[in-house]
Formats: sequence, C-alpha cells, structure tokens
Amino acid sequence: MSKPSLRDLEHHDAFVERHIGPNDAEIAQMLRAVGHDSLDAMTDAIVPGSIKATGALDLPGGMTEVEALAKIRAIAARNDVFRSFIGQGYYGTHTPNVILRNVLENPAWYTAYTPYQAEISQGRMEALINFQQMCADLTGMDIANASLLDEATAAAEAMTLARRSAKSKSNLFFVADDVHPQTLEVVRTRAGGLGIDLQVGPAADAATVDSFGVLLQYPNTYGRIGDHAAVADAVHARGALVAVATDLLALTLLKAPGEWGADIVVGNSQRFGVPFGFGGPHAAFMACRDAFKRSMPGRLIGVSIDAEGKPAYRLTLQTREQHIRREKATSNICTAQVLLAVMAAMYAVYHGPEGLVRIARRTHRQAAILAAALRQAGVSVGEQFFDTLHVTGVDAEQVHLYASHQRINLRKIDATSVGISLDETTTRADLAALAKIFGADLTDSAIEALDDATADALPASLLRASEFLTHPVFNTHHSEHELLRYLRALADKDLAMDRTMIPLGSCTMKLNATAEMIPVTWPEFANIHPLAPASQTRGYQELVDSLEAMLVEITGYDAISFQPNSGAQGEYAGLLAIRAWHASRGEGHRDICLIPESAHGTNPASAQLVGMKVVVTKCDANGNVDLDDLRTQAEKHSANLAALMITYPSTHGVFEEDIVAICETVHAHGGQVYTDGANMNALVGVAKPGKWGSDVSHLNLHKTFCIPHGGGGPGVGPCAVKSHLAPFLPDGHRDADGTVGQVSAAAHGSASILPISWMYIALMGKAGLRKATQVALLNANYISKRLAPHYRTLYTGRNGLVAHECILDLRPLEKATGVSAEDVAKRLIDFGFHAPTLSFPVAGTLMVEPTESESLHELDRFIDAMIQIRDEIRAIEEGKLDRDDNPLRHAPHTANAVAASEWTHAYPRELAVFPLASLRQQKYWPPVARVDNVHGDKNVFCACIPVDAYKDEAVEA
Repeated sequence: MSKPSLRDLEHHDAFVERHIGPNDAEIAQMLRAVGHDSLDAMTDAIVPGSIKATGALDLPGGMTEVEALAKIRAIAARNDVFRSFIGQGYYGTHTPNVILRNVLENPAWYTAYTPYQAEISQGRMEALINFQQMCADLTGMDIANASLLDEATAAAEAMTLARRSAKSKSNLFFVADDVHPQTLEVVRTRAGGLGIDLQVGPAADAATVDSFGVLLQYPNTYGRIGDHAAVADAVHARGALVAVATDLLALTLLKAPGEWGADIVVGNSQRFGVPFGFGGPHAAFMACRDAFKRSMPGRLIGVSIDAEGKPAYRLTLQTREQHIRREKATSNICTAQVLLAVMAAMYAVYHGPEGLVRIARRTHRQAAILAAALRQAGVSVGEQFFDTLHVTGVDAEQVHLYASHQRINLRKIDATSVGISLDETTTRADLAALAKIFGADLTDSAIEALDDATADALPASLLRASEFLTHPVFNTHHSEHELLRYLRALADKDLAMDRTMIPLGSCTMKLNATAEMIPVTWPEFANIHPLAPASQTRGYQELVDSLEAMLVEITGYDAISFQPNSGAQGEYAGLLAIRAWHASRGEGHRDICLIPESAHGTNPASAQLVGMKVVVTKCDANGNVDLDDLRTQAEKHSANLAALMITYPSTHGVFEEDIVAICETVHAHGGQVYTDGANMNALVGVAKPGKWGSDVSHLNLHKTFCIPHGGGGPGVGPCAVKSHLAPFLPDGHRDADGTVGQVSAAAHGSASILPISWMYIALMGKAGLRKATQVALLNANYISKRLAPHYRTLYTGRNGLVAHECILDLRPLEKATGVSAEDVAKRLIDFGFHAPTLSFPVAGTLMVEPTESESLHELDRFIDAMIQIRDEIRAIEEGKLDRDDNPLRHAPHTANAVAASEWTHAYPRELAVFPLASLRQQKYWPPVARVDNVHGDKNVFCACIPVDAYKDEAVEA
C-alpha cells in the first residue's frame, strides 16, 4: 500500500464530502442503477446542450471549515459595534440564553419546514399560537397571524387589506407623516404597483381626508404618544379603516390600539429577544378585527380536532394561501418569519406579563430621567413618550460627532434635532454617557434624585388598564429549567431535518451545516443596527459585495439585490424592475405577463401586485411549456407584452428542451424573461440562467444556498438581474437609481443570515458546487428508478431522466383502491418521514426532492417505506386489507391508540406502527392522529387552547 501524500490527506478535510450524502462508492452504485458510468455522463444525458455551461465556475476551490470561519471572522471584524440608540423600529434587546441555545441554535427548530403536515408540526404550531395570542392580547385585537416579513411590508399588507375590506370606495390611502420612514417607503412602492393614491400628512388630517384607510404610528417615529381616538371615529364614519403600526413593549403600558379604534394593527417583534442583525430577520405581525380574518394575509394557526377527538393545531383557512389563489391573489405572501416569531413568543413566555411590564417600566423610567437631565441642561425634549426622546434646537452635526467619539449612535433626523431611543439593554452608564453628549452631568446620585423628582411621561388618558397574557403558558415557564423542558417537549413533537429526510419537491430541504450557522450569532453581525453609519458596517458591505460576486458568477446575471426577504419578495422586486425598465423606454403600457399553467402560484400573485395582467399559457402532455401556444399568446399580446415568468427546470421536475427558443420568442415581442429560481439547485455549476436568455431571477437562499427554512421562515430571496435592469433594483443597491424604491424595510433585507450562504459557497468551492448539483440530480433519478416497478414517475425529460425531483403518480392507485395521495403522505409519518410535496403541481401526486445531502442509507430507507406502502395498497387491491379500515386510511397512528386496551381495526397493531422491522430501533410517535381540516375551517379558533378542557364550544367562541 503506497504512502498517502500530504495533498491526499489534506483533501479529507474538505467540507464537500460532509455536505454531500453519498460517498464515491455509493455514487458509483447509484449511477449503475440509473444507467450511467459517471456523474458527467449522467449530467450530459439530462441537461440540454443549448444551456450547458462550457467551463468551470470562476470561483476558488473549497475551504476547510477552519479556513472559512477564519476568513469570515476577519470580515466580521471590519464591522464596528457601537452602542446604538437610533430606534426607528429597531431596539437593543437581550436574547435569553436558554432561547438562544435551544431555539435559534437548535436544528430541531431551525431545520423544520412550514407546518403544512399538521400531525408532525404540533410543537412549532403551539409556539406560533403563543405568538398569535401574544400579539392579539397586546394589541387588543380579536385575532393575529403567525407573523409577516417585517413591519414595513406588514404595513403595506395592511393597506391592501383595508382596500378590500373597507366600505369606502375611495382609491386613496392616507399615511401619517410621523410613521417610520422605511415604512412609508415600502408602502409607497406597494401603492405604486397597485395604482393606489397615497397622501402623506399630519395624523390629525386623516380625520378629514376621503380615503379607504389610514396608517398611524403609535408611539410615532419621534417617540410621541398621540391620542388618535377622535381621528379613528372620524375615519370610521366615512366607511374607512384604521391601521396602526405599534410597539409591543410599549403596549404593556399603553392602551391597546384595539381599545381606541384600530381595525388592523401591525409592527415587529424584534425587541422581544431578537438582535438587530443589520435589519433582520425579524418577525412582523398583523392583528385585526375578527371580521377580517378570512381576508388577512399570511399564515394563521388554528385549533381543530384529530381522529381521536382531541385538540390539534393546524394551518387554518389554507385556501387563503396566496400560491393557491394564483392570479386571484390579494397578496404574494407565502412565507413567514417562524423561527423569529418562536423566539419572540418564548421571550414573552419566559418573562411573562410581569416581566415584560418590568422591562417596559425600567426603559421608560430611564427615558424620563434622561429627558429631565437634558432639560436641566437647557436642552429641548419632546413630551409624552415611552422610550424615545426627540431632542430639538441643537447642532445635530456636532452632537453626532461627539457621540461617535464616545462610540454611540443617535438617530439622525435633521440639522437641529436628533433622536434617542432607550431599550432593555440601557444601563446607568449609558444614561451618563448620553447626558454628557449634551453637556449634562448625570451621576448615580443624580439619577436617584431625578428618579424621585420626575414623573412618568406617559399620557394619563392612554395608560393601559386591560389585562394581557393571562393564559397559563405565559405564567408558568419563568425558571430556566421550566422553559428548557417546555422547549424540548415542543421540539419532540415535530419532525425536522435533524431526524429525517424532508423530501419536499420544489422546496430543497438540504443540509444546513453547523459551520455555516455559527457566524450568525457573532456580535459583529448580530449587534449592528440597520441604520448604523457606513463607517461601522464595512464588514457587512464586504460580505454583501463578496456574496453578490459569487452569485453573479453562479447565475450569469450582472447585479443582485439582497433586499427581498422572501422568495415571493424577490419575484415582486424582479417584476418591479421589468415594469420600471419598460416605463423608462416610454413603454409603460406593457402590462401583460405570460405565465405557464404549471408555474408556482406566487408567480401570478406577484404579477398582480405590480399591476400586471396575467395570461396563462398551456403546457403539453409531458408537462413542458407548449411552445406553439406561447408563440400564439406572445404574438397576440405583442404590443403590450411585459414579461414571461417561467420556472426552470420546470415545476414538473424536467429540463425543458425549448428554453432558449422560449426566451427568444418573448424578446422578439418586446418582453422580458423572469426565471423563477426555486429550482436553482439543479443548475449551480451546470447552467446559468443569465446566459441562456433570462433577464431576471429571484434566488431562494433558503433552498439552494443553505439558509435553513426555520419552520416556515426566515427566507431570503435576492433579485438577480442583467445589467440593463440593474438601475431598477430596489433602492439601496449601489446600481439602483431610486426609481423602484424599497420592497422591504432594510437595505439588505435579512442581512444577518447572509453569512450562511457565504459560508456554503466558500466551503464547497467551484468543484464542490457542481458535484452537489450532480448528486442532487442523481439522488432524484435513483429514487425514480428504484420506485419505477411500484409507482409511475409522471414526467421525465430527455433520455427518460428527471431533474432534481420526480413526481410519483398515485392517481391510478386511488382509482383502484380509494387510497389517496394524502393517505400515503399521512402513512409516511408512521415510518418517521415528512411527506413529499402533496398534490403540487398535479393533484393526486407526490413530488419528491431528495437533495444532494441525503445519504444512500436515508434514500433507501425512504424507498423501503414507499415500497411497503405500495404493498399495503396492493393488499387492498387484492382484498387482504379492508378498503375502508386499513393502515393508510387511519394513518398516522399514535402511541395512545396502539397502547389502548381495545384495538378496533381489522389490521394488527404491529402493522400500524412497526410496518418495517427497522422502526423498532428508532420510532417517531406522532403526538396527534389525523387532523380534521374541515372542522378547523368551520370553527376558526386561533388562540391558546383553554387549559380546563377542550370543548367544541370553545372552538366556536
């Protein structure tokens, strides 16, 4: 045996071999099953030559984890962490360590998927219903959703909710001029796309303006707490609605907006334990009156019953999901900020109402004491505030200069005024340092004296009198031991990537490596305020520029904005760019968007939001875009054609041969091509959409580039464009000319999780990225080939192969036995698997995407489960299992059911829960039986379950 070289030994430190599930020997075995000798040969057989990349990616080779962490540590060190008192919707907070370690840094929470399969999502849904209860209680509203992207986009959603719900026929939305500036900008962008007239003015003017709705800030952006009850009455008298942006911590002391006339309340939960993160991710919320619950955007967790008659959580009113509504959508939201919402909810659970009040009172007392000290020094400070001081009549430039010397950031307002926002992290030393900036001497004894002499600055008429967070969940888990065990109990109810493959087609649930996650919580990334001066954020700028360069090389585009904080936001930004480009050429009339009938539903929803008219084009029998119909529609709408939206590889899981011809057809008629980046995991290192004729794409960093799904969010959906569209990227990108404005609150969106994707690309390198794509293709084809004797793969591409996912057709089996695709999905839970994507893009099918990070062992475990399920279906066909009383119809099976003294089914208990011998070594027990969806939609109840007993009347309350 020859001595290994140093280079060979160093190679085994490579990250690539840890990210990619099958080893080289297993890859060779799988290739034989698929019918090819090498990954390159298989790739050539799958990918059309017309789009195939001709050379390797111009990226460095992969680093070791140690090398990559050292390099990103150097980048982080270029950020300068000052004490930030900027406010404007972002505040310092302490993340309780028990939440940091056991939620944010825990793969049981961050690798979970959206809770579409209710039975294996009970833990995270309980956490989210706590979030809903928290928001509803504090805002004084009837119902709250399970989070939105950020406060600014939530305000934009409130505007559109008001438009479709108000009695007023006005087309005008009134925005108070004292809302946060970033909120106004995002609302302005949204209004422009929808043709809504916007008027901005003093809040009092809202009482006299004819509008369908108004947006107020309470407390306002300068900290003042206004009494808007009379304005709300006047607005209601005209048939319009009142939306209020607010602060959850302030509401522990202030009268809830729902008590003085608000119809819709929005805000963010960032200061409930979620760091600044240079802008996010942070969980926004929306709460509203009960009358609007079926129109409210975003996800809503509700309570139903399971097959055993016990309470169970589920996503309620799922028909509201915008990707289902397609071109009839009223929003393109199809995600949330679940992981951050869980953190915020657990912050409230941990502190409880008394703890939150204590934090709020301490923050307010500090603000009142500082205001008194400044006034004693002759400085003018605004009245009636919670935590934010509006200081006027000063030389702001000199104030900021002196503050910077003390490593302090204050809010820049104008030449003669500044803002100071205090928070949970403020100390007495901070108060002294802040006072000194304005020439005041605030010793510890002076603080005590001012505390005795200074009254609160909260308006007496707006003090909170109502109770909140009275449910036991907010009054039980205040010790660390109790919260730790509560978090563990919830996580144990769920299936996440730390337990099993989640083979969801179109969702790309791949490894979220630990090394990639580590930098997220570093103070140099986590503790940077989104409005910190550029001199303090050089590290973030280097990170953003470096990641942009990487993704430009990978995609073939020329510029990328990271502002969109979800895939749907990236679609929206891309379509705004197309619309603005047409307008810049004097062709603003172009408003037709062609969308194949196979497209993901957010495509038509996003087109609606930018004011485009959707024309659906046909697909052929093989699931491909019908090129003849596309040409016909492009010719028909040539004068007004704005864009084509297409997913590639197709939503049906194949590489379409005609993609170049499709792009040429659209360009020939003056349109632009938008390529949905949902399936980018089949392209990296193999083909570049920016090189085959596409003009713009969004990229799902939470899919292809390893940001975890977090139970349904966070996500990042950068918008990538060719150079001619770069000026029309969202404002904040270096190439943007400001035409489009902002699409979310922060310039770089959910910036604090960008290190994850940077780390992934740096660790994999050019060869590793290509190999990852090839193994993703291999894994999907391996499953398709192994299951071919048992299930038909609905669509295949060239040479009978699929792309990175395959669609298993269960419709013939349902016709023969009555067993549905949903039955199979629920039966997979008994095997410890999350189901593949159910009934999308074709009803009665399962779309399987295994990703490159799944091992051969895990693939075979899934295949064994699917074969056993097919055998059970066959037993029904042959009369060996009853058509109505069989393990598929009654899946999943709980421990409670099989441990009961009486077993009423015609099949044995062992078949129910141990259909494969391997399950005896490791068994996941679902916490609930099959959930009744119809009951949950008929009886909408979206709050914490009463603790005494669960009754149907409680659901109907």
